[in-house]
Amino acid sequence: MKHYSFILFYLFCNVFIYAFQGSFWVYVACFFAFSAVVVWGSFAIELGYFVNSITHKRTKIKEVALTFDDGPTEFTPKFLDLLNEHQVKATFFCIGKQIEKYPETFQRIIAEGHTIGNHTLSHSNSTGFLSTSKMIKEIENCDQVMKSVGNIQTGLYRPPFGVTNPSIAKAIHQTHKTSIGWNVRSLDTIIDDENKIYKRITKDLRKGSIILLHDTSEKTYRVLVDLLVFLNDKKYSTFTVDSITNSRKK
Repeated sequence: MKHYSFILFYLFCNVFIYAFQGSFWVYVACFFAFSAVVVWGSFAIELGYFVNSITHKRTKIKEVALTFDDGPTEFTPKFLDLLNEHQVKATFFCIGKQIEKYPETFQRIIAEGHTIGNHTLSHSNSTGFLSTSKMIKEIENCDQVMKSVGNIQTGLYRPPFGVTNPSIAKAIHQTHKTSIGWNVRSLDTIIDDENKIYKRITKDLRKGSIILLHDTSEKTYRVLVDLLVFLNDKKYSTFTVDSITNSRKK
């Protein structure tokens, strides 16, 4: 775990307390400051505070990864049509219950050569508060659905909302998953303006970027139309996330 910056911050707090002779309000201020940093570490997956996550690919060539969360949905076939038109392979982090709802679409994702990742069974809003045992069930039950519907297994896992904590870290370890994050977050589920989403993606793009998108709306589909044109114009190729994990195993 990459705790170095947080350890330094903790040491700074101790020095600060000592310098001010440990008054009550100094202790309170340091407690809240340190708590805020821990919360920040829980929501910022790129920091690797509780669990190391792959957030980009180290590469010298112009290539990026397109990743889609929360599917399959009614919109996913349009995404697949567009990706097929541009001969682009992507990584889909699928929710178990969505797979059960759209089994044929899930099978099509696999058949067309895209990479599959586990995104829990239910993607509950309370994910960050679940115990280790419940998180393990969320991951393993999603695995079972993937095996049943698509006859496929995956070692890739993306934490819902990018939230990590000690329980989630233990669940990832015990299910032998590799946590996958991102370094370009589109915020396509929050921002309504398609142009803002597009600019947010393209302005932060660099070699090896992993882009977070969602195959859950017409809005993101239209952004993807423009993004694929941009990637082609700028001579970017694409890679799937499993290419990173596979190269590490060699």
